[in-house]
Amino acid sequence: MATAEHCTVCRQTFFCGRGHVYSRKHQRQLKVALERLLPQVEAARKAVRAAQVERFVPEHERCCWCLCCGCEVKKHLSHGNLTVLHGGLLEHLASPEHKKATNRFWWENKAEFQMKEKFLISPQDYARFKKSMVKSLDSYEEKEDEVIKEMAAQIREVEHSRQEVVRSVLEPQTVPDPEEGSSAPGSWNGTNSQVASTSQQPSYVDLPPAPELDWMETGQSLTFIGHQDTPGIGNIHSGATPPWMVQDEDCSSSGNQQIGPSYEEFLKEKEKQKLKKLPPDRVGANFDHNSSTSAGWLPSFGRVWNNGRRWQSRHQFKTEAAARNKQQPRRKKS
Repeated sequence: MATAEHCTVCRQTFFCGRGHVYSRKHQRQLKVALERLLPQVEAARKAVRAAQVERFVPEHERCCWCLCCGCEVKKHLSHGNLTVLHGGLLEHLASPEHKKATNRFWWENKAEFQMKEKFLISPQDYARFKKSMVKSLDSYEEKEDEVIKEMAAQIREVEHSRQEVVRSVLEPQTVPDPEEGSSAPGSWNGTNSQVASTSQQPSYVDLPPAPELDWMETGQSLTFIGHQDTPGIGNIHSGATPPWMVQDEDCSSSGNQQIGPSYEEFLKEKEKQKLKKLPPDRVGANFDHNSSTSAGWLPSFGRVWNNGRRWQSRHQFKTEAAARNKQQPRRKKS
């Protein structure tokens, strides 16, 4: 009987020996697996002559499965904030370990010999990829420097325009003389037009519009007449009573009225809640404990929870009643 052998391509165990690798099923599964890996290898071959360098993103951490070596390989080569596309896969395909594993895989699975060269990278191609990678890194750094310089120029331009606007606004202005009469408003209008012209210049700082100062004439004067407090009118900021502190007429008239049940009613309700927890069919559930009973009243059951006979309970009740009657006259005499 042939020994059991596990096929990594078909993912099954067979007992037919080496004859399994020549079967149609194995060859079909092998072809599908190689065609799944071939597009990634071809994309990596295109990067040999023109390497691409990009800024690192989390998607560059993806891995691909090498069918020949039976392990995962990083697809891209990352260092710091930069990533060389297909650099990790090319490095693996050019390694001598991958070449040995590929030869062994082709021999064990009897794959097509013409396809083996497509999954290998020669040392000359890998050296050519290194040279193109160095050139791509230099060009990427130059582009980054140009972008940084452009951003710095924009920042300097914005800062310069902002300083000019601030300087024009903060320049000392002449105060109008009250003895000049009607010439004061004109001088004020002149300063306002200057401020408005400076505010129209392009800048990234939003300044408030220039105030209109035509109302400031020399002959007008304002007088402070004090705070006018009206009791009961206004809001909490002006000193009035808050609305939640004001008592309504209905509340003041019924102020002595008690709200909610009394304490006695509360105790009665509490007793009722305790009795609700007891079984409703218990003995004496409907008995009124406040009612008066005569001396001839006898229970219809034994004294202690139906323990004993009824005539014994009757005799014991009569004996206790006689003893109670004898004690009462003695208390009256004393």
